[in-house]
This record gives sequence, structure tokens and C-alpha cells, in this order.
Amino acid sequence: MLRHFPKSGVAYAHNTLDYKIVAFTFSCTAICLTLDGFAPQKLQWALAFFGYIFLAGLLSRESKLVRAQVCVALIFATIGELFASPYMQGYIYRFGGVPLYVPAGHGMVYLTAVILARSGFFLRYARVIAAFIVITCGTWSIWGLTAYAERSDQIGAILFVVFLIYLFKGKSPMIYLGAFFITTWLELIGTGAGTWAWAAIDPASGLTQGNPPSGVAAWYCLVDAVAMAGAGPALILASKVKAKFCLVKQAV
Repeated sequence: MLRHFPKSGVAYAHNTLDYKIVAFTFSCTAICLTLDGFAPQKLQWALAFFGYIFLAGLLSRESKLVRAQVCVALIFATIGELFASPYMQGYIYRFGGVPLYVPAGHGMVYLTAVILARSGFFLRYARVIAAFIVITCGTWSIWGLTAYAERSDQIGAILFVVFLIYLFKGKSPMIYLGAFFITTWLELIGTGAGTWAWAAIDPASGLTQGNPPSGVAAWYCLVDAVAMAGAGPALILASKVKAKFCLVKQAV
């Protein structure tokens, strides 16, 4: 079950810059989502502008593979947003449509998960962190099924089980551990600020869901899985397109 987890008892190295970037992305997420919870819609243009600037700056120090993963995550997540929110209305943003800064935000979310996954702290204490998540999110999910919960959360419990499958059966559990923290953080802040709200009844299944659902990190794990699987083919495709472009340019 833990075969893809890092070895315990190893003194993994810390990278101070990575920790600073994580603190930066968590802070930016909180500021952005809080502001969009009450500010005029025009502010979304500024948030989008700075979001893409920050993302480009952060990616400048990453490898081609990570850059490709972020691009795939950004595209896939944006398509998912358009389907799940305006079309299905599983959750609804304050102004209806998907805010312009959301694609850049998904890129930063994935990158944050990657950075957390490779950090010395996460590598050293992966099993402890996993146990903390299982206990905390498990308790949250069970609470959502009781009469004490503010809203019934059947979807959250299902998503929690899906998250466990990703975590213990997937080949990249560290990414999913990192994704849990940044995505739970942004979901709690975003829904708390009123930037978006989850429908009380999931339109696809008819089951109840919390605001946010307790196991919501599972949706982001899907984005991460697609990003990791799609980055290689994306790089190959980009290389072929670049080669053909160079041939055309030479011919001209």
C-alpha cells in the first residue's frame, strides 16, 4: 500500500526557496479569493494579469517536464471548470462565469503540489502527513453524513474514498498529499468568502454535497494525474510541431 511512498528514516534535503514559494502561493490564494469575494467583477482582470505573471515567473526555474505538466493541468482544469460550473452548475461563482484568473490559479495549485511533494519536510514525514490527512478528512467526511452537519455531504464521503485510492494506489502519492493541503485551503477560503458556492444537490448524481465537499481534493487529484500522464505526449507533440515549423521556415 505504501510502496510508492519515499523511504522513511532518510535525511532528505530542504530547499529554502521552495518553502518560500509555497508560502507565497498559499498567501496569494488567500488574498485573491478573499478579494474576489466582495470586490467588483473588474478586479478579476487585475487578478488574472498578476496570476499569469506570477505563474510565468515561478515556472522560469522549473524543468521542461514540470512546465508541460502545469500547462496540461491548466488546460484540463479549465475545461473541467467550464463543464462543472456554468454548464452543470455543480458549483457557481459569484458572477456566474468562470473568473479569468482561475486557469492561472490551477497552474499555481498544481505547481504548489509538486513543490510540496519534493520538499524535504514532506519526504521525511510522508507517512505521518498521510495519517493526519486520512484521520482529519475521514472525520470531516463522516461528520458530513451525520445529522449534526450544517449540510449533508454524501458526495464528500465518496470523494474521500476516491482520494484514498489515489493516495495509496496511485504512483505519485506525494503529489496528492501536496494537492490535499493547497486545494483544501483554497476551497475553504473561496467558499467562506463567498467567491463560489457548491450546490446543495449534485446535479449529476442527485446526491447531497457540502460547501465544499469534504473529499473535494479528489477532483484536483484527477487534474494532477492527467497532468503527469499528459506532459510527456505534450512535449513530444510540441517538439514535432517545432521541427515542422523550422522546416517550413527554412523552405521559405
